[in-house]
Amino acid sequence: MSGRLPPVEKLPLALRKNVRDEFDNKKPEIEKELSDILTVPWTVEASPNQVFAYAKDGYAKESLGSCIAAYFKGVIWQLKSYESTYGEAGLKELNDICHAHVLTIDVDEAKRFTYGGVDVDERGALRVLFAPDNLGCNIDYCAERDTLLKALNNATPAKEGGISFSARTGIRQDYDPKIEAIRAKIAELLAWPEIKLDPNWEQVFAALKAESQVKNTELREDWQAYMGYMAISYFEGLQSQVQYQKFEDDDLLQEGFRDVVTSGEIKFRVVEKLKDDSYSECEIEDGVLYLQCTAKTWGTNTSYTAQNLVDKL
Repeated sequence: MSGRLPPVEKLPLALRKNVRDEFDNKKPEIEKELSDILTVPWTVEASPNQVFAYAKDGYAKESLGSCIAAYFKGVIWQLKSYESTYGEAGLKELNDICHAHVLTIDVDEAKRFTYGGVDVDERGALRVLFAPDNLGCNIDYCAERDTLLKALNNATPAKEGGISFSARTGIRQDYDPKIEAIRAKIAELLAWPEIKLDPNWEQVFAALKAESQVKNTELREDWQAYMGYMAISYFEGLQSQVQYQKFEDDDLLQEGFRDVVTSGEIKFRVVEKLKDDSYSECEIEDGVLYLQCTAKTWGTNTSYTAQNLVDKL
């Protein structure tokens, strides 16, 4: 049963005037500023009578319209920081996830936040939330970065294959700009221009997500944001090992590699158990060279994953 308070039937005259002057009349200005930041048309919605049901002495009780407008302006302020950090691609992600393109305000019925926060509701609207007993407190920080990122992660659309917003952002920022140069260098060392690298995002994400839900896991809390960075580390480690093992200067090693890695593919994966007593290892199966680790050892000693590559050929 919901613990939501019923909206008040009628606001006092002074508050109705404040709502009209400070929210209703300024709503177009707020919507324009919000839409300008997010690059597509957005609207804002509020139910002053519902919000006022939670007002206690102070700002919300005396200046309800100003308070509601301040919540929306606080989100806009935080979105400016978000845009400067994540750029055009990050704005597209947010617009796709919050596909209703509506910013609204509501009570945090689940009591997830001490003062306030944000989430994405079932219709795809971005909701700024206030704690039932703290309406009007810490208004500017409801949509601070970590809170907003968590909301976007939790609302990741199924069409994205379950890979979270945070993981996709890390991949875009840390992996995409660097991986071709690494692939090209590995191809040069192996004398195989067409060599392919596969980060295997969905399998890795699913395995790490399962590990993150294990009680007392040692997996770092920010693992999603570091998926791109760690994938780069494993492939850079392979490049380093291929160079150290002198593949570039040895026709026999290059030939041996082509004879067993017949697919021309190098793939990263997370496995349940390693064959070697180590943090990671390489394995060749069905013509594919796998760089692999367990979820528990993900990100540890990445430079040594392919240290036994020659033994596998």
